[in-house]
Amino acid sequence: MLCVEETIGVMDAAAIPGQRGALLLDSALRYTRERRWDVFPGTWLEPAGSGERCSCALPACPAPGAHAAGPDWAALATGSAVSVRAMWAQRPYASVLLPTGRAFDALEVPETAGFLALARMERLKVTLGPVTRTPGRRMLFFVLPGAAGQADRRVRELGWEPSAMDLVVRGEGQYVAAPPTRVGRGAVQWARQPSPTDRWLPDVAELIGPLAYACGQEGSSDRARRT
Repeated sequence: MLCVEETIGVMDAAAIPGQRGALLLDSALRYTRERRWDVFPGTWLEPAGSGERCSCALPACPAPGAHAAGPDWAALATGSAVSVRAMWAQRPYASVLLPTGRAFDALEVPETAGFLALARMERLKVTLGPVTRTPGRRMLFFVLPGAAGQADRRVRELGWEPSAMDLVVRGEGQYVAAPPTRVGRGAVQWARQPSPTDRWLPDVAELIGPLAYACGQEGSSDRARRT
């Protein structure tokens, strides 16, 4: 059985906010001004009968309310506050999406492994950047760009097989949903909020060890439960 270490400095999940247009625009502007991150608007949730559906209208949308609205999303991504205001004026309830491979990449792991690794890294005083958690029980650790080209090699150097590990790298040509974007019935939240102290993001080499170990432990625990 996997024993999750006490998580230091990790906030409890906040109440899920409604998808208010003003809150989304304000968040998008703060990311461009305070973090110098590019942002772009994605899909959103809209009323459908007694519930909600993604604005893309696909019945089985895999990320309802939180994916790119079209193939031209990379060209839309901008750090201009003027452009951000104009885009959200047209789509006030659009999700806030951040392209990876520009200001940062993201290392995505299962939530259980993420909390285990986060507690371990904070106890060891490892340099950390922002960390998000999704309604799909995933956690994303922000690192310097270039992680996609290094992660598999570094995992192998640690004695693990990347294909057997649930560790995904989001890099160039991809994106992540940012708080307070809603995805289905939940919302993306910060497990570790951006702050002035993490202005300089860690390199993939600084986080890959604890994350690979945590993912390996979770994988071993899952296999043990199936036997």
